[in-house]
Amino acid sequence: MTVAMSPDSKSDALTRRAGLAATMRAVLWSFFGVRRRSDYERDAVALNPVHVIITGIAAAALFVVILLVIVNLVVR
Repeated sequence: MTVAMSPDSKSDALTRRAGLAATMRAVLWSFFGVRRRSDYERDAVALNPVHVIITGIAAAALFVVILLVIVNLVVR
């Protein structure tokens, strides 16, 4: 599915990049599994894919570490 955008908004969207907070928000909502279509479409234009991948890997690693800590605290 493509989003119809005017030429001006395409150039603005391509030059505008989202910051770390927007990337974190998108990744965490994706982990939760709930996204509105409008948010997804906005993020698809504004977010840098490399930043999303790096943030996703870091968030997954942090999640695994938190689970390991919780399991170690319960087992002791």
